[in-house]
Amino acid sequence: MIDKHSIETLVAEALEGTDAFVVDIAVSPSDDVVVELDSPTGVDLDFCALLNRRLVELLDAAPGSPDYSLEVGSASLSAPFKVKGQYEKHLGDNVDILTRDGRKFTARLDAINDEGTEITVAVSRKVKEPGMKRPQMVEQTETLPLDSLKSVAYHFDFK
Repeated sequence: MIDKHSIETLVAEALEGTDAFVVDIAVSPSDDVVVELDSPTGVDLDFCALLNRRLVELLDAAPGSPDYSLEVGSASLSAPFKVKGQYEKHLGDNVDILTRDGRKFTARLDAINDEGTEITVAVSRKVKEPGMKRPQMVEQTETLPLDSLKSVAYHFDFK
């Protein structure tokens, strides 16, 4: 059986000198290995193929290498964020947020703290200002702890 920690080490070694980062590594009991990557500049098919070839070389060179399948790809744009790098990549973009208490809203991602435990978002809301006839759209800043959120994902706007 392939050890997940050894795959993490091999991937980190292969990614040295690039701006890419690991989003997720999954190793099944039947040695199916899936590596998800992302990068501030994007991950293209050529980069995934290059990394796949490099990992195959390293895995096949290991003594007693078991049969395995390997899949290297970019993280899905529609999937919820998993690591701090994804939040940093989408600073200034609109994101869909689902909280653990069931609230769902779209906001602009403004910041993530250094520890990766809180995000700051700008939420547009209709607020009736005193003396105004109609509610006005007002942008309000909120700081949300990540452990209070069920998911945060990139917001697609098809306008």
